[in-house]
Formats: sequence, C-alpha cells, structure tokens
Amino acid sequence: MSGLGLCSVTFRQLPADEVARRAAEAGLDLVEWGADVHAPWTEPDTVRAVRDASDRHGLTCCSYGSYYRATPGETDDFPAIVRAAALLGAPRIRVWAGGTGSDAATPQERRDTTACLREAARIAADHGLELGLEFHSKTLTDTVASTIRLLDEVGADNLRTYWQPPLDAPDDEALAGLAALVDRVCAVHVFSWWPGNHRLELAEREALWTGVFDLLHRRGARPQALLEFVPGGDPAVLAHETTTLRRVAAHRPGAAARTNASQPNTPTPER
Repeated sequence: MSGLGLCSVTFRQLPADEVARRAAEAGLDLVEWGADVHAPWTEPDTVRAVRDASDRHGLTCCSYGSYYRATPGETDDFPAIVRAAALLGAPRIRVWAGGTGSDAATPQERRDTTACLREAARIAADHGLELGLEFHSKTLTDTVASTIRLLDEVGADNLRTYWQPPLDAPDDEALAGLAALVDRVCAVHVFSWWPGNHRLELAEREALWTGVFDLLHRRGARPQALLEFVPGGDPAVLAHETTTLRRVAAHRPGAAARTNASQPNTPTPER
C-alpha cells in the first residue's frame, strides 16, 4: 500500500487537532480532511489551522474531501476548492459525480456532470492536483460500469476513482467489482458495514478486507487505504481498528487460509 490513513469525517464531532492527534497516536500516516466540518473551503484561516494540525502531529494530508458535486451551479466554486486543497498540501481532491443515480439520470444530467468534471480536472491539473471520484450510490459512480464509462467520457489523465464496498453487496460481488475497476482506483475507503449501514468492527468483515488487499497485491495496485467509519463513531476504537487494518493490508495471497464465507456472520450489536 502507498499509505494508511483516516478520513476526518469519521470524527466530525471532534476538533481537527484532536482528530490529527488520535490518528497519529493510532499509527496512521495520512489524513483526508473534509470540507463539510473541519476544513471548509470558504474559510481559508480554518484551512490553514487544519494544515498546522497535520504538521504538528506528523501527518500527511493525502486528499481533500470537497463534496463538490460537479453540477453546473457549482462550477464557479471550484477554483476556491482548489485553493483550499493547496493550503492543506493535498495532492488530490475527492469529488462527487452528480446527485442522481446512473439509472435515473437523464442524458442531459450525465452530459452536464461530465462537462463539469472535465473542467474541474482541467483546473486541478493547472495546479498539479489529481481528482478522485467518490464511489457512491445515487451518483453516476453507483456501479462499476457507470464509473468506467464516466472516467472514459471525461477523458482526463488526472481523474481516477475511490472504491468502497457497495452497501449490502456480498464479498464476492464487491471483490468482482473492485477487480474490474482496480487499475483506476486511487484510494480505498475502509469500513465494515452489515447489514445496510450498521457499523461493525473491521475484523467482523475481515474475510472481505483480506480479499481486497489480496486482490490489490496480486494486481500490483497501490491505492491509499483510508479508514472512513468506525463503530459508534467512537474515537476510542480507532487504535484497535488501525491494528486490524494493518494486519489485513499486510496480508499476501496464499499466506494463510481465510474464511470461505462470502457474507459476514450475523453482526453483534453496535457498541
């Protein structure tokens, strides 16, 4: 892997300095700062303070979670988002592919989102930055096929995608999707949800995550792996979750037998 880290949205309730401190104490190297709470692009002084927090605790800012939806009404905001990313020292901006699922989007909505992403990629490239698409339901990246199509339609060398296990997808289905997309993945959002968005400890879906890292190692892919959610949003479990992440990320194909189940066991109650 090219680095293990934390998305600040995991702990929206904490001040940025505490997020950075806890990430560093857990042994993580990277942080993705979110624009929703910790680093709003409309507040440059706040963004500078967040950069200082990263530096103070020895973290590298790997990306800026911008919540830019690539719709025509947002186009004028993107230069300010790029400036915020530059203040953070982030080499990548995470963006979203509209606000409508691929099956429901009209041809015009898809054209608009594609055009906005193409322009955003151009602006980002002028500043030496990469863009990463959020891989998420109710957007044009809600399926692997639609994500690949969108990347091809935008046609920008500095646009790649994140990956995360789709909601309620069995392990084999999630891994098949990653296998089809892996060469275009810049980062993986790591969390353990089942069923729906019920938050489990990462170890409760260890078979899935061991499979993910096996696949990445076999394909020679080196995306960053970023913890995004933890059970109960509890900062006290971060160190434990990081230990699990390190274990599965270090796994190599054939190193040990794994659980053969394609779905996790019945989850224990959230703590």
